[in-house]
Amino acid sequence: MAHGTGTHLDEAMLMTRPSAEIGRLGSRAMVIAAVGLAATAAGYFTAGEAFWQSYLIGYIFWIGITLGSLGILMIQHLTGGAWTMSSRRVFEASTRTLPLMVILFIPIYLKLPVLYKWARPEAADDPLIHTKAAYLNAPGFLMRAAIFFAVWAGLIWILNKWSREQDQEPAQPIGPKDRRSRMVSGPGLVLFVATITLMSIDWVMSLDPHWYSTIFGILTLGGQGLSTMAFTIIVLSLLVRFKPMSEVATANTFHDHGKLMFAFVMLWAYFSVSQLLIIWSANLPEEIPFYLERLHGPWYPISVALLFGQFALPFLLLLSQSFKRNPNVVRWVAIFILVMRIVDITWTIGPVFRHDGSSLSWVDFAVSLGIGGVWLVFFFRNLAARPLVPARDPYFQQAVAANGGH
Repeated sequence: MAHGTGTHLDEAMLMTRPSAEIGRLGSRAMVIAAVGLAATAAGYFTAGEAFWQSYLIGYIFWIGITLGSLGILMIQHLTGGAWTMSSRRVFEASTRTLPLMVILFIPIYLKLPVLYKWARPEAADDPLIHTKAAYLNAPGFLMRAAIFFAVWAGLIWILNKWSREQDQEPAQPIGPKDRRSRMVSGPGLVLFVATITLMSIDWVMSLDPHWYSTIFGILTLGGQGLSTMAFTIIVLSLLVRFKPMSEVATANTFHDHGKLMFAFVMLWAYFSVSQLLIIWSANLPEEIPFYLERLHGPWYPISVALLFGQFALPFLLLLSQSFKRNPNVVRWVAIFILVMRIVDITWTIGPVFRHDGSSLSWVDFAVSLGIGGVWLVFFFRNLAARPLVPARDPYFQQAVAANGGH
């Protein structure tokens, strides 16, 4: 890890692609994919129709990192700062996994009647679902999903295209060309928040068409941001072992990313408590069963585990400046947070289906591992396709010097 004084970095070194090192990480991802897919196949043949609940959990978790990376990438372009330079390529590589997630969405659409009560024939006999039929129907679900993917794909294509052009051209002085990503990211974030809110309603909240929460979309955004920052810290802690990242990512870099992960921990907790207080105080029959199911019976221990595992423990650990500045330590905190994120998504989705006294299932983690292994293979291929740092960004040298790089 770099501990220099801010001198000028050699562009040729920065533009090198450590193909062998990233290739080894990609090989590990293939092993994870093989193990995960084998476990997923076992779950498919043993869990029956319940397998698709686990599939949805794994899908929501991994597309959360894809989309969270897009959101934070646009925030990076809008805000600037030294912290953006070391992780920008990680976020860009994560966003370019979207084509895989489009393909993996197809089984969800094909299994609509298995997953969504409103898609079943007997839903016509439910008066409440009948009143929402103009919105909750298969053609509308597919049309909105197509719009979501089109918006996300457009933003990802534009930002990655301009980033690639920046690598291919000689370094340019600060000027209008470097501002175009900021010009897109402003309205892009507005579209991003709107589509994620609607996505969370369609893909998760409508699993129980009798329940609703006005804060669910923003809670989803907070969870995606937390997953993304945890994943990015893990990747940076692996990349910092070799050049050029070892010359760019400093203790200050991990401190900055650790602070942002800490902020998302608090943000997730704030939104979660806000939703609980709003619903609990209103005590409406269409809202309160959500928490009655999760605060009693087999889901109660999971609720307690989330309180401590996704908030209290990470909060206390990330208060330490030395923890945040040490990549080997903060990586383990990030790994723990990612595991708890899967638990959190299972806690949200699982009680809709599991009324037999069960809670977490090994299939939930098996499918998450299977989807994740394939996702990681695509991610590392994306990462190897371009230089690890945006060395020709006009703000790069200044930002790295400010962050304590060589």
